[in-house]
Amino acid sequence: MPALLQRLRQRLTARDHGLLVLRRAGRTAIVMPGTFALCDQVIGNPEMALFAAFGSFAMLMLVGFGGPMRQRMQAQASLAVVSSLFVCLGTLASQAAWLACLAMAVLGFGVLLAGAVSSVLAGASTSLLLSFILPVSLPGTASDVPDRLAGWGLAAVVGLIAIRLLWPEPAADPLRGKAVAACRALAARLRSENEASPGHEQIVRDAHGALDELQRQFLTTPYRPTGLSASDRAVVRLVDELNWARRVIVHSLPIPDDSPNLAARRARIAAANVLGHGADLLAAPRTSPDALHTASAELRVALFALERDAADVLPPLSGRGPGNGTGASTVSPDEPDEPDDRQVTEVIDALEPSFRAHELAFVVGAIGDNIDAAARAERRTWVQRLLGRQATGLPGTLSAAQERVSAHVDPHSVWLHNSVRGAVGLALAVLVANLTDVQHAFWVVVGALSVLRSNALSTGQNALRAVLGTLAGFAIGALLLLPIGGDTTPLWFLLPVTILVAGVAPAVISFAAGQAAFTLELVILFNILQPTGWRVGLVRIEDVAIGCGVSLVVGLLFWPRGAGAALNTALSQAYTASSRYLAAAVEFGMRRPGSRPASTAVEAKRQALRAASAARRMDDAFRQYLTERGAKTTPLAEFAMLIGGVIGLRLAADTVLDLWERDGDQAFGEGSAARPTQPPHAQLRHALLRRTWQVTDWYDDFARSLDGRRPVPRSLDQDADADRALVRALREDLRDRHGIASATAVRAIWTGDHLSALRRNQPTLVQPVLTTGLAHGERAPD
Repeated sequence: MPALLQRLRQRLTARDHGLLVLRRAGRTAIVMPGTFALCDQVIGNPEMALFAAFGSFAMLMLVGFGGPMRQRMQAQASLAVVSSLFVCLGTLASQAAWLACLAMAVLGFGVLLAGAVSSVLAGASTSLLLSFILPVSLPGTASDVPDRLAGWGLAAVVGLIAIRLLWPEPAADPLRGKAVAACRALAARLRSENEASPGHEQIVRDAHGALDELQRQFLTTPYRPTGLSASDRAVVRLVDELNWARRVIVHSLPIPDDSPNLAARRARIAAANVLGHGADLLAAPRTSPDALHTASAELRVALFALERDAADVLPPLSGRGPGNGTGASTVSPDEPDEPDDRQVTEVIDALEPSFRAHELAFVVGAIGDNIDAAARAERRTWVQRLLGRQATGLPGTLSAAQERVSAHVDPHSVWLHNSVRGAVGLALAVLVANLTDVQHAFWVVVGALSVLRSNALSTGQNALRAVLGTLAGFAIGALLLLPIGGDTTPLWFLLPVTILVAGVAPAVISFAAGQAAFTLELVILFNILQPTGWRVGLVRIEDVAIGCGVSLVVGLLFWPRGAGAALNTALSQAYTASSRYLAAAVEFGMRRPGSRPASTAVEAKRQALRAASAARRMDDAFRQYLTERGAKTTPLAEFAMLIGGVIGLRLAADTVLDLWERDGDQAFGEGSAARPTQPPHAQLRHALLRRTWQVTDWYDDFARSLDGRRPVPRSLDQDADADRALVRALREDLRDRHGIASATAVRAIWTGDHLSALRRNQPTLVQPVLTTGLAHGERAPD
């Protein structure tokens, strides 16, 4: 026996990290029998007892909010209020079969779709649905509302007290903690490279490990692990930005002390300081933000100096001199018109360190801004929180929710698919239960809810497990009831034990084991209310089998292929939207600073929102794919690489847009008068737009290959003609008579560098598609 207990303990700690499931099950095993006994034995109201029991189950077992205790209590109180409203609505809708079916469809769709808005809503969706399923499946009238509401309200109040006092979870935010560790690890890596510190290789490994842990934590839930609060929204953006910062660091080389690119070295040191102070503020958001603000200001100064010094390190070019406003040349006509390959290479290589430093400075600046936003949101007073006042510069909760929902109002959204499927499945289960006049219609609907998954195969597998688990639970219950007979006293002692096992079994043993324990729990519960022996279990088998059949039919009718096919489509849309955003950002930059129409800025921002929405749908499709049972035809690492390509495309567009939005300002700080910001001339516009169209056309073709509309395109080769055209345009238009490059020259080359980086990334995207057969598995003809 001790050996068996030891193995069970090891299995529990391995599968239930932090014993979170055991905590919930233990609280429910205490509260649920207590509220049930109070209503049934003391008050003597079976209706109230039934709703108190299931209210305790919904409030304590089916949901577990994270974060600090204050936030958990607020979320739990909100759940109590909304679920109590659903109890009232469900009772009123239960009076007519058609009304019950319609109400279930509408409310089910709303609750499931709302999960896309916030992880808090997603985690509470099952509890909210149960609070409506129970009353709508048990016919009642308006006179039944007080008893039902009293039972549910009692469970909600006692549940709040239990969460606060009974073995409360420690205040933990895994995503935030891992983001703090990742910031510190990246800061240590940057400092190690610049200072040539010992143990550099271990520091690099630690940085990769911290980023991998952050990414794993981000992807191990079926929904984005954030809520709607401004702080949560700011933290989740750090995941993509930190991963992109790692990529920039990996592709850049340390800059020695004697390098002419000292500004790039200083920018990297400033970036390390921002990451370090940002990590401190993220870990303790209520402390003073002065250190981060100072580091961010130093980073901005370093960025200005980086642009100024980058112009100085551009090598002199032979050929035509600067334009004089009329297009006339200031050099001898017998000098060569075309820069040779050596000159092109010199220009591009000269700005490579500053380009990488600029790329890093931009993304780290965004990281610092997000951390500052999260801290400002958490430093609000309770009155400001109560009134919904956001910190300066942060969007409101309502606008954030609207943005998230609108991202899924798309026919290819997996979250929309699942919301429709779930709503139709639950509504159909209510209808079938009413038409067949089963004894406990509630279990028909719960049976459908428990096994619905994202494809027909998984739904069928879970339906079989649900029925087999129910059979096992019924058999165990029948064996227990035979010797007990009509004596309910032993059942009161068995009820807490079965509740505890029913809560732990799905996570520690299996879904079928959880169904078996849950069936046994219900057999005991209903036999206490109305002793009928083993017949309760038999009815449950019948009802759950009908519910499982309904869910299987719905799974076959609605998107039976699941998230695998939808993920291909979501990836395709994300690449298309991101490439259009990049094109709009470059187009914005190629307009003259004083004559850019508002429409170009609006179009760039509009494309940015579309790209963000497409990326969110892609993220949700990938999470749904991860949660599906069965073998994955494509390795997850390949999908992760393709998703990283979308993130890189979007962040490159963000950087280009930010780069040119500062055009016309005092971009070089003090002494900027000597570094003129000239408008891009026609030749430069043509050179950069030509390169942009090449890159974005390739990504558009690649997007079409992902959903099967065309073969996979070949990766683009380096376009030497485009490079020469860019250098020629810089030489003719963007140097003054002393040969000093303008701010526009630096920005132009950096923009070209971003496009070149996206071109160089293409083979890493093509290879996974070709080797796994994700799309056509064909390469476009040469």
